[in-house]
Amino acid sequence: MPPSRLFWKIFLAFAAIGVVAALALVVMTLRWERERLSIEAETRLKQAAALVRPIAEQAFGEETAQQARVRALGEAAGVRITLVDAQGKVLADSSVATAEEVAKIENHRTRPEIAAALKTGSGMTERASATMGDQTRYYAERIDAGGTRGVLRVALPTANIELQLAALRQLLINWAAAVIGALLLATYIIARNVVQPVVALRDTATAIAAGDYAQRAFVPSNDELGQLGEALNRLSTELGSQLSELRRSGQRQSTVLGGMVEGVVAVDDRQRVLFANTAAGRLFDFLPPKAEGRPVLELIRNHDLQRVLSQALAEVAPKWTELEWGKLLLTAQVTPLPGIPCPGAVVVLHDITELRRLEGMRRDFIANVSHELKTPLSSIKAYAETLLNGALRDEEHNVRFLERINEQADRLNLLIQDMLSLARIESDQQSFEIARVGVADAVAACFDQHQSAAEAKSIALVTTPPSDALFVRADAEGLREILSNLIDNAIKYTAPEGRVEVRWRRDGERVRIEVIDNGLGIPADQMDRVFERFYRVDKARSRELGGTGLGLAIVKHLAQSFGGDVAVSATPGGGSTFAVNLPPA
Repeated sequence: MPPSRLFWKIFLAFAAIGVVAALALVVMTLRWERERLSIEAETRLKQAAALVRPIAEQAFGEETAQQARVRALGEAAGVRITLVDAQGKVLADSSVATAEEVAKIENHRTRPEIAAALKTGSGMTERASATMGDQTRYYAERIDAGGTRGVLRVALPTANIELQLAALRQLLINWAAAVIGALLLATYIIARNVVQPVVALRDTATAIAAGDYAQRAFVPSNDELGQLGEALNRLSTELGSQLSELRRSGQRQSTVLGGMVEGVVAVDDRQRVLFANTAAGRLFDFLPPKAEGRPVLELIRNHDLQRVLSQALAEVAPKWTELEWGKLLLTAQVTPLPGIPCPGAVVVLHDITELRRLEGMRRDFIANVSHELKTPLSSIKAYAETLLNGALRDEEHNVRFLERINEQADRLNLLIQDMLSLARIESDQQSFEIARVGVADAVAACFDQHQSAAEAKSIALVTTPPSDALFVRADAEGLREILSNLIDNAIKYTAPEGRVEVRWRRDGERVRIEVIDNGLGIPADQMDRVFERFYRVDKARSRELGGTGLGLAIVKHLAQSFGGDVAVSATPGGGSTFAVNLPPA
């Protein structure tokens, strides 16, 4: 493991403290030793001066033999002895051999220790000797005998002190180096042992932060770092477990919300999007992942929704409204999120366009059924009342009235039969025998059925078969009913001398059967509704022609029952083309 920054911080800090402490100890020891040697030298000088003083006092009284006696005293005491008179003249000096040499020594009155002794009685200095040239410590005492006779000066070279200090300094330096080396080694070991668990904890925490909850910290010690490692391992296990549960919960929630057909949008208290599901993005044409953080009004530009949302957030109460979004009709249920102050709200959007259309169809169906049943019943009742009121005996009109009653009863029966048939088809209660049915045979049978009606209007029935015979998977009777309804409608809505053509061909994976006329055509805005029950493009003409308004609805549901579909294309006054696509056999 390469040393980390924490290791270097600890190591360098303790190493610096150790080095500074060792150097400080060396400096303080040397200073203490210097002071001790200095005091020892001063004591030696004073002791030497005290021993020499009686002899020096006698020497001042002699005119001769001063130099020889002083020299002998200096050699015996191991110090340099100098006798100076009151004017600073050197009388004797143990460092020179003869009196002649003494006479050559310069005046010492200005020497610091001599001046201090003459003034105060004694003086101590350390300086380089002007006579000998080496560093020397001086101690001088004034000698009085009825008047100032002179000064006794004792000197000791400090070279010996410096030698002792140098030896001690070298010893201390060696000792300090050894101590510092040992201290650095111990610091390295201690810092490494402290930092290694910390680095292991750091690596584990980094791995956990990166999502690796299987990572574990191995700290063998039982101290606080070991306890921290165990706590971190427990935290990793718990976080991994909780995150897995959160992910599973989030996936379930995302699956549920993503699979909802209702649009769901969650917003915060500032009406900024927190979440939107796929259905909401599909409704309002935005990408849910890119919607987060954007104002809801920027995504859904509807002021009614913003108003209801603001009311729900302000009153902390659910609100409901209906919205118009293009051709869609939506309901918006706004529910505030729990919390004080309110942290946001959830908007659930339902597409009720088809529901409203079906409700409208139901209302129209009831109205149409009532009207369709009312018309023949009213006619039957009117003719019956007329006959009961005396017309029964009117041989000129009674038969005609009875024919009208029979005609309206047939119309009523046809309507009821068509309604029952359509109801059975829609509820899958009618069973079909799906088999291989030839299209040409079914078309021929329907042409035979409607030939008389076509001839009555001079309408030509034409077929355009393909080169090869085509077969479909359908119920034979059901296919004939599909073609019969389409051909019947084409004949009814085609003007005399018109043309009705039936053609069929293979169209990819389907067989396409087309019934084409050159009749009235259908307006473009009504083509989507021609297959609805009771829907008529021209209601007055349809009733005049005797239609029930259920034929095309039956065609649509029969085709779907056979696994196919229907389509229509037309232009007003240019005829119509009804197509049925069925699976081939």
